Amino acid sequence: MSEDIDRRRFFGAVATGAAAIAVAPANLFAAGVAAAQPRTIPSSRDPITKPAPHASFGPLKQIDAGLLNIGYAEAGPANGPAVLLLHGWPYDIHSFVDVAPLLASAGHRVIVPYLRGYGTTRFLSSETMRNAQQSAVALDIIALMDALKIRTATIAGFDWGARTADVMATLWPERCKAIVSVSGYLISSPAGNQVPLPPEPAFLFWYQYYFATPVGKAGYAKYLGQFNRFIWHQASPKWNFDDATYDRTAASFNNPDHVDIVMHDYRWRLGLADGERKYDDLEKRLAALAPITVPAITMEGDANGAIHAPSAAYRNKFSGKYEYRLITGGVGHNLPQEAPHAFAQAVIDAGAL
Repeated sequence: MSEDIDRRRFFGAVATGAAAIAVAPANLFAAGVAAAQPRTIPSSRDPITKPAPHASFGPLKQIDAGLLNIGYAEAGPANGPAVLLLHGWPYDIHSFVDVAPLLASAGHRVIVPYLRGYGTTRFLSSETMRNAQQSAVALDIIALMDALKIRTATIAGFDWGARTADVMATLWPERCKAIVSVSGYLISSPAGNQVPLPPEPAFLFWYQYYFATPVGKAGYAKYLGQFNRFIWHQASPKWNFDDATYDRTAASFNNPDHVDIVMHDYRWRLGLADGERKYDDLEKRLAALAPITVPAITMEGDANGAIHAPSAAYRNKFSGKYEYRLITGGVGHNLPQEAPHAFAQAVIDAGAL
């Protein structure tokens, strides 16, 4: 879930049932409110021609890229401006099953990859560390772009995908035409995550602390489908998804590396698992929390049950052309699947900033 909230920039939270929201320090929050004028957009807003909902993608493709053989969906003209759509945990490419055809119909070449540990994506070597630190996941997407001969693209995502978009824009801005990042600036560091949280926001991170234990890893593996369905309800309390929608995504958790990747992601963030030394220089750059200079649109659903910062808290982390959009109508954490038209429009608009 939305997770990379640097504890150095936050000191408290308020909670109302499952829809609790992290808040920034009072002075930071107050200072930013006047400057941050969100563009409020109903989730029913239909800026592009609305097709019937899609149940699936067409046949998936596979390609060797970096350390992985990556499974991905592709839509739209091969010569169109490229867009990469990146999912998070515990989700998969089907978060974009209605976004992709909207963008394809607007002339974009749309690439929707399974991240490492999901779906048909596999490590090329059994010897490769099952590492999910933020720089390694971002390098997967750079390698995919290289393999597909895509020089620049609009990178758009939520949860792990939003973090990856932020990381790519920070480390390789020349590869990013623009980004769309749900919940804003999600780069953090293990050192930054050592600051204790007060009870309410710590409660929302319960799964991270559970995953830090051996019994948590065993419990996640044993109750995988039940566990992730529970997270969906926590993160999107007003989203009435049906069994077929969940089961379609849950199939991607059967990846042989899924449990190890998820465990490493959350343990690494808390400083409980090592990354790989070859990524140290990249992580040092990310730990500086530098502003993102490429054009960016950040978004939030008005019913996001995952911990997330108010837009004012991260406004100064975007120094290029920028817009913030609040999507109303009970939209939760899985914003692209819950409000596909608003998300697709943000991708199109970000590329035109």
